[in-house]
Amino acid sequence: MHSIERYSKSEQRLLLDLARDAVACGVQGLKPERPVGVSVPAALEKQRACFVTLKINGHLRGCIGNLEANCSLADAVLNNSYLAAFRDQRFDPVSAAELDQLEYEISVLTPLVPLPVSSESDLLTKIRPFVDGLVFEAEGRRATFLPSVWDQLRQPKQFLRQLRLKAGLAPDYWSDAVKCWTYQAIKIGEAASDPG
Repeated sequence: MHSIERYSKSEQRLLLDLARDAVACGVQGLKPERPVGVSVPAALEKQRACFVTLKINGHLRGCIGNLEANCSLADAVLNNSYLAAFRDQRFDPVSAAELDQLEYEISVLTPLVPLPVSSESDLLTKIRPFVDGLVFEAEGRRATFLPSVWDQLRQPKQFLRQLRLKAGLAPDYWSDAVKCWTYQAIKIGEAASDPG
């Protein structure tokens, strides 16, 4: 099990500032880039996977991320904030009028850990509600729910049904081809208290 990295208040603030800057640039038709003259601490230069979730009045407004680390955390936050605001196909692009209403939440992911499972009931006993995010893959389709989704889908069976639907599979789909991975997330948000 991977230990979850901790980020200082100033590091968390910088990540949220990067997220806000990326969306503000996007509204002006610009691609996100690091602000000139801002030094990024070493902890944020490490390669990390992350998701950025945008909400307005508590309602989802966009969410995009990457499951595998392919760039520094600072750059991943910039890219995913931009994509969540302007490329989440479930929503229209964020408008300038919405900028001041947006709430940002960044989920920094631990590396994926394969979860060997032999059946749905096996999976339901192994996954840890409110702790684990889950990746479900079968038939060339793949979907994930972040650990924060447990706040809405509190029962493991319901969590799994909705995840399969998200992957484009039947809600009760199962086969020997199913592959699963778990991960944890450290949540950084304006309203989030210190992760602990």
